[in-house]
Amino acid sequence: MKLEGIHHITAITGDAQRNIDFYAGTMGLRLVKKTVNQDAPSVYHLFYADEGGNPGADLTFFEFRGAPRGRAGAGMVHRIGWRVASTAAVDFWAERLEAAGREPVRAGDRLRFADHEGLEHELVVATVDDQPLIAEHPEVPAEFALQGFDSARAFSADPERSAGLLDTLEFDSIDGGWEVRGSDRGGTWHYDDPPAEPGLEGAGTVHHIAWASNMDEHLDWRRRAIEGGAHPTPVIDRFWFLSIYFREPSGVLFEIATLGPGFGVDEDPERLGEKLILPPFLEDRREEIEAQLVPVENPRAAARR
Repeated sequence: MKLEGIHHITAITGDAQRNIDFYAGTMGLRLVKKTVNQDAPSVYHLFYADEGGNPGADLTFFEFRGAPRGRAGAGMVHRIGWRVASTAAVDFWAERLEAAGREPVRAGDRLRFADHEGLEHELVVATVDDQPLIAEHPEVPAEFALQGFDSARAFSADPERSAGLLDTLEFDSIDGGWEVRGSDRGGTWHYDDPPAEPGLEGAGTVHHIAWASNMDEHLDWRRRAIEGGAHPTPVIDRFWFLSIYFREPSGVLFEIATLGPGFGVDEDPERLGEKLILPPFLEDRREEIEAQLVPVENPRAAARR
């Protein structure tokens, strides 16, 4: 029983439209679900991914409108790694991000940059045979597109505290970190020394990272987490996937989410992310919820007009 790499990573933004403009615009991802935080329905929850909305390429954001910029510290993810196909793709992104005012820093086949709210990313040339998870975008050729998550890095003052739980969850120790690899997909997990300043949750910080589970193994992973000393929530039905949550010993909020049923269960796959979708238990509150949200525009929907 193995986790299938990173399912999704969820961060915080203070401005949904500017967030859409960067991730569905500059970064060439597809906005695949426009919905709300199920625990705070006055807050947008935006999901970006590849063309099919697949786990493994799914970066999501809660919009806490007007939230001040945060700061990653101990117990927080501070960098998200993405795969690209080649050195030529790194060249493409260096130029595109420079034109967007992002000031990328290159080191060989790696390109590091932050978004407009300070969330740090790194592009790396893929070294694995995992299926590329690519979105279509008129300004980003397919051969240069992002191919899904490669890694995530968190700050920890004592990463050895986390080793027992990670072992129980079948993370494999590798030089410089851990690998999480199932039969179809994998990724790596790393700890770095934290900065002196404590972390501050806000715009541009990661809220949690989710690892991918096969549907029929989800309860087994919950039992594994308990065996490793964690205190997971009960299984929560997020409609598009099932989830459990717990803090790992270094303080990072982990989620284990299922590979399904997926974003196509309530939306035409050709029209993902073009209208506000609510899970069934919130549908009777649609009028109230929509009144609290500032309208945003998906560039794909705009292009259809």
